[in-house]
Amino acid sequence: MRSFGVQCPMFDKLTQKITDAFRFVSGKTTITEKNIDDAVDAIKMALLEADVNLRVVRRFINAAVEEAKGEKVLRSVDPGQQFVKIIHDKLASFLGETGPESGSVQGLRLKGPDTLSVVLMLGLQGSGKTTTAAKLALRLKKEGRKPLLVACDLLRPAAMEQLAILGSQIDVPVYRKEGAEDSVQVYGEAVIWAQQNLIDTMIIDTAGRLQIDEPMMADLSRLRDAAKPDELLLVADAMTGQSAVDIAKTFDERIGLSGVILTKFDSDTRGGAALSLKTITGKPLKFVGTGEKPGDLEPFHPERFAGRILGMGDVVSLVEKAQEVIDQKEALELQKKMEKESFTLEDWLSQLRSVKKMGSLQSMLELIPGMAGQVSEEDIDKADLKRQEVILSSMTRKERANYLIIGPSRRSRIARGSGTSVAEVARLIKKFEKMRSMMKKMSKLSRNPQAIQSMLAGSGRR
Repeated sequence: MRSFGVQCPMFDKLTQKITDAFRFVSGKTTITEKNIDDAVDAIKMALLEADVNLRVVRRFINAAVEEAKGEKVLRSVDPGQQFVKIIHDKLASFLGETGPESGSVQGLRLKGPDTLSVVLMLGLQGSGKTTTAAKLALRLKKEGRKPLLVACDLLRPAAMEQLAILGSQIDVPVYRKEGAEDSVQVYGEAVIWAQQNLIDTMIIDTAGRLQIDEPMMADLSRLRDAAKPDELLLVADAMTGQSAVDIAKTFDERIGLSGVILTKFDSDTRGGAALSLKTITGKPLKFVGTGEKPGDLEPFHPERFAGRILGMGDVVSLVEKAQEVIDQKEALELQKKMEKESFTLEDWLSQLRSVKKMGSLQSMLELIPGMAGQVSEEDIDKADLKRQEVILSSMTRKERANYLIIGPSRRSRIARGSGTSVAEVARLIKKFEKMRSMMKKMSKLSRNPQAIQSMLAGSGRR
């Protein structure tokens, strides 16, 4: 088995162990209760090692075994696939509901744009609450809402300044009052400002402590009672595992929660918090923080994440990421160019830049079925991708439009301008020629399913 560095993909170990467990039942025309017991035992150990709550593991295993040993699996044409489907469905149900509530915006229960909605952000100090408030504001802004960030963390000196900086980065207004001592008063003044400026969603950043204490809970209770928020969202650090679940349970008992946001989700290689949260607290996981950039906040879809944990990928999320940065009209034009073999170096440069906007290549590969755990950060030559972009940027528009005019003298100039060698420029052009030819073939195949099947069948022959 391949060994990767410390930069493990999300759920890498859990995914590997569960897919290993499926070997007890996969590829068999018939399976026995013994096969199922062996697979289930392996899955149980994988979940426990992933720091999933013991009560959750027991419930999950009992539910899976009961259904897996039924006639539907044991007597099915492909019992292995049927077993995997059961594990997927049970995993999705334990992770949460099947998707955002009807009429919601990004899974949140918000009022219409003509009425002010209030979102109260809760959490301990260091959980990433202030940053997450800004990320959420950006997501809602992209959805057509008009958000306002309200600085009600009056305990941490730098909190208001941090929120103001984040707000300016995403072009979202921030209401703050220097020297304020009462969060309820700040909220009341923010409501007046919001109404005067046609704001439809207030996201309130609240005070946190290093640990739960009575003064913090008392202040949050007062603010909750005054604001009567539509959403009370706890921001918790996924890296703390079951501690995040315990914190969520306490906040829900004392303040009342409508949902949870887990930060540092991309670094949580075990996944115990996500898998335990809904069962233990009864509250849905609504969003996950997947990086440090303002746009690195994803709605949590239980069925999609169940697929990712089981190594099935998440093509829907990959397509959604692409749709955010690639215009549909441009995509259709690009397809026509590929068919006519008129794809240019200008198009290539544009595509390289679009891919960068979608996030890290590692995170995108994790969404492709079968790729989870197969490619590490070290396997991706980021330097080469950057070098390609620099070389392409050093060309004139005329050269990128027609690569055939790039002769020896032009190649020398491009090499000097990009800080590379003439040989590297030549290799890029040769690579482009091959890629363009391959694109034309793939474009033709996409219109002929039989040709694709024939090609795949042929590739399997030795």
